[in-house]
Amino acid sequence: MTKINLLPWREERREERQKQFYMVLALVVAAAIGVGFLISNYYSDQISSQRLRNDFLTKEIRVLDAKIDEIKALRDTRKQLIERMELIQALQGNRPIIVRIFDELARSVPDDLYFTAVSVKGTVVTVKGIAKSNNRVSSLMRNFDQSPWFANPSLLKVQAKGEGVNEFEIVMTRVEPKSAEEQD
Repeated sequence: MTKINLLPWREERREERQKQFYMVLALVVAAAIGVGFLISNYYSDQISSQRLRNDFLTKEIRVLDAKIDEIKALRDTRKQLIERMELIQALQGNRPIIVRIFDELARSVPDDLYFTAVSVKGTVVTVKGIAKSNNRVSSLMRNFDQSPWFANPSLLKVQAKGEGVNEFEIVMTRVEPKSAEEQD
């Protein structure tokens, strides 16, 4: 009789299936490692790409910040220039007024009366001087009161410094004279 041994065939088949299983398992592990490597590379590329974009944006932000600072400096300079121009225009506009004030002061001075100091601060005019008598100071006060360029003259002090010498100080307000149309 012939003996047929079925055990080795099953064992061989089991071993072959185990080999196939390990081969498939190795392929799946290799595929998983490959896929993991690809995913890792993809995300690394995305991260490095994003870092490059962030660096570019940071550089551009610095450039824009510098431009903003420059614009602020230019605005400040512009503001200062406008203030200077307004001041110059105001001074040029007041130039004829100062001349008129000195002209009025010269016209108002009676004989034997001299000014020692004249100061103008805003609209306040202060006059200091020497007169031979109190009547000369009174005459000066009347002249200032009648002048269209001065208002509210006020005598601050009169001191006798010697015989025929009186020192005085007058404060008044400078006003714009009314034109003929405004007076009607």
